This record gives sequence, structure tokens and C-alpha cells, in this order.
Amino acid sequence: MFDNKSSLQDLLYLMRRLRDPETGCPWDLKQTFATIVPFTLEEVYEVVDTIEREDYSHLKEELGDLLFQVVFYSQLGEEQGLFNFEQVVSALTDKLVSRHPHVFPEGTLHSQRDARENPNEQDIKQNWERLKQGERQDKGRSSILDDIPRALPALSRAQKLQKRAANHGFDWPDSGGVWNKLNEEIDELKAALREQNQALIEDELGDVLFTTVNLGRHLGVDTELALRNASRKFEKRFQYLEEKLAESGEEVVKTSPQRLDQLWREAKLETR
Repeated sequence: MFDNKSSLQDLLYLMRRLRDPETGCPWDLKQTFATIVPFTLEEVYEVVDTIEREDYSHLKEELGDLLFQVVFYSQLGEEQGLFNFEQVVSALTDKLVSRHPHVFPEGTLHSQRDARENPNEQDIKQNWERLKQGERQDKGRSSILDDIPRALPALSRAQKLQKRAANHGFDWPDSGGVWNKLNEEIDELKAALREQNQALIEDELGDVLFTTVNLGRHLGVDTELALRNASRKFEKRFQYLEEKLAESGEEVVKTSPQRLDQLWREAKLETR
């Protein structure tokens, strides 16, 4: 079913060749940990985009590009005497085994639990948080929020911060409290607008967005995904509007608000 021409070892060899000081690629040779980061983020988003478009025929290619980023970092680590690819794999395997005692009861890769046992999902979740907290302490991090990456997209990071805090008891009992908080934040934003204080407006709008993320979490909605879907929906409707105007030789900028509103309503019906 699968035609496997190359192995992981081939990829690691290829990476070493690209970074060979004498015969390697000039572009690859001048890269550092820091310079590769933008490409890593781009590859992550391309994987996400491919999945969201259900373009599975190209997913293996995008996953390969993402894997190459890990191989590249590992090569840089090996050159600097920090770590190598095998250590990356080993650390990951050890961490996943330790975080899944309900799958690997003896803490070893090949240990197995009795298939007749049914682990409690809540116990698994609590144990996961306890293990992660232990890992944070081992790294010298005291706060339960310390290991949430600052480079995450803002909505995703807000959601992770809230979820982590909620897992440790800091949360509204239900969505009712969040609705009240959202209304409070909107009122504060309106007050900032009346004062025409731009710094305060930005601050209060941030609170509105943060609380909206919290509401989404309570409603079981991933707000990052919800906003991505809303943006995609807007894109399709706007392109429909553009096409309709082009058919009659019109341009968006020269079209009346009434005509644009009419076409937008049509677009909503067509793309629903």
C-alpha cells in the first residue's frame, strides 16, 4: 500500500550533508536556532491549513516539511554539543510513557495494563496535570502557567491559560458568570470610548476578547478555530461579492453601501 523509498536515517544523513562545512548548502549553513523559527511557524500553519481544507493528498508533504524542522534543530544541537536527534526521540518517548501510566503501568515502553481495566477519564486528567506540574518544578518553574509558550497565537494562549487555571480550581462554576463578566467588560470598553483614551480602549478591548475566549471554553468551543472559520467564511463571501461586481464591471470601492449590503446578503445565502 505504501511505497517507502527512504528512511529516517536517510533524512538525517541528508541533513548532515546540507550542513557539511565544505560541500553543504550555503543557505542551510548560515542558519541558526533563531533564524529557523519563522519557517517552523510557517510549516505548522501549512499543516493546519491542509487539514482544515481536508487536502489529505498533500498532508504527507506538509508533515514532511514540519518533520524537517525537527531534524534541522537536532542537527544544530548536535553540532553545538547540546543534543542529537536520538536524544530528542528518547526524551519524548520517556515523557509520554511517564505521562500515560494507565497505558504503561510499570513505567516502561513494553509494559501493558489488563485490557479488562477501564481507566477513569477524570483520574487520567488529574494525573496528567500532576505529572506536568512535577516536570515544571524539575525545570525550576513554580507557576502552573509557566510552560505555556508566549509565542502561541493570542487566542490559543488565552485559552490555554484559562484551561490550566481552571484545572487547578480557578474557574466560574458555569457559563452564567462568564456572561456577566463579558457584559461588565463591554460596559468598561464603552466607558473608555467615551473618555477617548486610546491606551485604555486597547486594554478594555483586550479584556473583552479574553473573556470571550473564556465564554467559548465554557461553551465547548475552540475560539482559535471558531475565528479561523469565521475568517474563512468572510473570505468566501467577500470573494462572491467581488465576482458579482466584476460581472457588471463594478468595483467595491465605487459601489454604494446599499448595493454592497444587498450582495453581502446574497453571499450569505450562497455560502451558507
